Amino acid sequence: MHRRRTAAVLLAWLITVSTLAAGPAQATTGSHPHQAEIFATNNTAIITDPDDPRLKTRLTRFDRQARRIIAGHGARTRRSTLLDGVFWSSDLQQTTYERSRRFDLDRTDTLELHHIAGLIRKEFHQESVLTFEHLPQGSPRTDAVRIEVPGLDVRRLHDGLVADPAARDELFGGSVTLRGHLILVAELADLAIARRFVTAIGGDWSQATVRYGDSEFVG
Repeated sequence: MHRRRTAAVLLAWLITVSTLAAGPAQATTGSHPHQAEIFATNNTAIITDPDDPRLKTRLTRFDRQARRIIAGHGARTRRSTLLDGVFWSSDLQQTTYERSRRFDLDRTDTLELHHIAGLIRKEFHQESVLTFEHLPQGSPRTDAVRIEVPGLDVRRLHDGLVADPAARDELFGGSVTLRGHLILVAELADLAIARRFVTAIGGDWSQATVRYGDSEFVG
């Protein structure tokens, strides 16, 4: 994906459990159907037109190729989900639309997840590939959140990022499923920024599902 955290400037640890308890968001810390997720694409172009025909691809061949890489290293893909994304490149100073896929994995571990993401990145010439490993909220390795909010589309995501440089610089972008569910992966310290951004683009935070874990831009 066309984003990489070149300078990870963490906010002070002001976001605690009370941040979520004070709001209506749903914090999910129990069981989940898979261990980890990989967000990836084979696109290398900058696409600025939301009607570009390249955004209509279903990435079927890419899906098969990535699944083979995943299976070849002992992990299992439970499912693959097609996504519409918007990402901010700090190097190019512009946003790009992008079709991508989310791969839900199990039978893996932290080191293997990193290795698989690195192989996908190299195979498809990506700047970076995003991973998210689901963990309990209280785990010492938990440093990120995965936020999913229904009722949003890629145009709102794009316009919101363009209008909000602070959110853009911290979140770097996000994805929307074909069913209209926004997905943001953010550092735990950026939870307040993500919440403000979701609300600003018309999302209902009371309908948000927040999961905890460890995220990495492998690149």
